[in-house]
Order: sequence, then structure tokens, then C-alpha cells
Amino acid sequence: MNFTCRDFQLDLSRPNLMGVLNMTPDSFSDGGRFFSGEAIDLDKAIEAARQMQKDGATVIDIGGESTRPNATPVHADEEIRRTVPLIERLSKVLDIPISIDTYKASVAEAALKAGASLVNDISGFRLDSALADVCAKYEVPAVVMHSRQKPSEMQWSYEEKTVYADVVAEVKSELVQSVEFGKARGVKAFILDVGFGFGKNVDANYELLMRLSEFRSLGYPILVGLSRKSFIGKVLDPENIAPVEARLYGTIAANTIAMMNGAHILRVHDCKANSDAVKIFCKAREAITATR
Repeated sequence: MNFTCRDFQLDLSRPNLMGVLNMTPDSFSDGGRFFSGEAIDLDKAIEAARQMQKDGATVIDIGGESTRPNATPVHADEEIRRTVPLIERLSKVLDIPISIDTYKASVAEAALKAGASLVNDISGFRLDSALADVCAKYEVPAVVMHSRQKPSEMQWSYEEKTVYADVVAEVKSELVQSVEFGKARGVKAFILDVGFGFGKNVDANYELLMRLSEFRSLGYPILVGLSRKSFIGKVLDPENIAPVEARLYGTIAANTIAMMNGAHILRVHDCKANSDAVKIFCKAREAITATR
């Protein structure tokens, strides 16, 4: 099936890769990669995005504010400074859609004017309700993610966690609320993200992963953001938590499980490695289909 993002079409009959391009000094995985003091190296960021496309990305997700636990909030003007000039330039050299990773309406509008084709909102319209109006105005899809907390309120420790009676039922219900809110404001297209790592303990994350197929009944494409997250590191090394750079193989394993359970889009840092996993998954699925 094809999914429209402004002038682009995503073929969701096979898993797509959303390459992560963080224009931040403090993101948990790649913060500061494109910074020299306060200056931003746009040429380096553009080259990174082009390499992601070569390595298999079909969407580039650009963010200007870290959403890691305990992250310091960023003013909209600074977020725009970090992202919009890059989007303006990338929109002229890439032939895949650009996503703006923000929960602020003013940032999303500036990015969409600059050439972005969809909005990725970690709050599902909860932190800035006007964001839904912006998505409707520009007729772009919204990725609505499940999260009950602001990033600045989240903690790494096992003790500081959100408690769920039934994590799947509750996440599903709250995602439906986000979709219904967006629909009421005029948003026409949605992608669902269950919010791995956002206000969920380790067991809840893995339960969501294994029960991801239950979200298919909602009728929207499913995006997963598993890449390099701490709940992977905590399993790989329970005593010390495996460092970010040691979580690639665990990420590929988790993304493969997600694909087997119906994920349409994988949000990743390592495009080439995950692209290889997608190819193997698609070939295996093709072989099964051929025998039936």
C-alpha cells in the first residue's frame, strides 16, 4: 500500500527506514555530531542525510530538541535555528520525504514551509494542541506517539516508571484519543508510534514489542523507534547497561521482531545495517508467500 506524504509516496508493502538526523548537542546517541560550539555544520549534516538515503532510508527525520529522559527543553526559536536551514537545503537534494521531529506547532509550521513532508510528534498532540491545526493546514500526515510525560520528567531508573494494568490496552486507547483529536482538527492521515522507551519500564517495552500486531486493528501504519534505546542496553548488560555504541545487534534483533509483528516504519540511526535486516525479512516473507 502507498502512503502519501505531500509530493512523496511511501510503499508500505515492505518495511521502510526512517533515518534519524539529530540537530542537537545533547541527544542520547548522536548529540553534538553536527555542532562546533553554537555553530552548526550544515554541509556535514547534508552529507549524513544523503548517506542515509544511499544506505536505504526512505524518510529522514530531523529534530532540534533532544527527547532523551531528563533532556533540557529548547525554545522554539532555537529549535527552528537548528532544523529549518537544513530542511531548506535538504529538500533540494533529497528525493525522499523529510520529517520534522517536534511537538511545537510553530516549529512544525516553519519546517513545513521549508520543505518537510510530515510531522513526528512524540506527544500525540498533548503538549501543543495547535500542532494538529498545522498538520491539517498543510495537509501532511502526523506521527502520533504515545507518551504520558515530557522528556524532562522521565527518569532512567527502574523505580521511576509509569505503571500499567494492561500496557497494550492503555497505549492503544490513548493513541486512539490522539487520532480522534487530530481528526476533529482536520488531520487526514496518521502513523502510530507506541512510544518505546517513553514512560515504560523494561518489561512493558518488551511486552509492547511482542504484542505489536495488536495495534494493526486500528488501521494505521505503525512506526517503531527502538534504535539504541536503553531498554535494549539493560538486557544486553543488566549490571552496567550496555553503552549506546554496543546496542546495534540488539537493535536489529528488536527491529526484526517488530517487522514480524507488523511494523511498517523503523526509525533508526544505523541505516545500512537495518536495511540489510529488512532485505532478509522481505526475502523470508516472500519465500513463505510463494509456498502457499
